[in-house]
Amino acid sequence: MTKNWYVLYVKPKNEKKVAERLSAHQVAVYCPMIKEVKQWSDRKKTIEVPLFKSYVFVNISESERQRVFDVPGVVRFLYWLGKPAVVRDIEMETLKKWLTNDTVENYTLSKLETGDRVSIKYGALKDQKAEVIEIGKKRVRLVLEGMGVVLNMKIKDLV
Repeated sequence: MTKNWYVLYVKPKNEKKVAERLSAHQVAVYCPMIKEVKQWSDRKKTIEVPLFKSYVFVNISESERQRVFDVPGVVRFLYWLGKPAVVRDIEMETLKKWLTNDTVENYTLSKLETGDRVSIKYGALKDQKAEVIEIGKKRVRLVLEGMGVVLNMKIKDLV
């Protein structure tokens, strides 16, 4: 029985809870989390938030797909071209490696413009093709073609 990584759409702000519940039901699940610094009027706090809002990845066989709906908070599978979206194992490994590597280097934003097509040359996302959809002072938003997702990249210490 072949297992694939599928993308689940879950209720907003329920990603972590759904992942825990799926895991308790013996479903292989991955909810990529990142750390963000939140500013309140009296303090700053570092918290973990999902990398992809309202999405969780599950590694299940085709015949097991209905099991995920036993978990409260699961809304539906994400579809791509009329079929449930399948994420390749290599793409999941790339995502996991990228999240464990906290240094971003060798990215140049000097002449990029919205709509440019780029190829990432270094790091965990090496050789991924992407389209630039937004450029900020410390952030870049890219659409990764192979993965079909939007990547919000925060660049540290730009010179």
